[in-house]
Amino acid sequence: METQTKQYRTPAKKLLKFFESSRNRWKAKCLEAKRRVKLLQTKVADLQFSRERWKQEAKQLRLETRQLRAELEEQKTFAR
Repeated sequence: METQTKQYRTPAKKLLKFFESSRNRWKAKCLEAKRRVKLLQTKVADLQFSRERWKQEAKQLRLETRQLRAELEEQKTFAR
């Protein structure tokens, strides 16, 4: 099977410039997308870390609250 090359009527110099600028736009778009993905991955990792930290703090505060309520109930029974 023969491969046919496309025949352009536009001069090669103009085509070269067009194809080069097209490639450059594509590369810039790809690099920007990669940069954005990296930025979002970093943001997600930071948010996950923050979420875990807040979750641990909430658990600790719940435990402390239970202990204080138990102490309060104990003191109420002694006061009677």
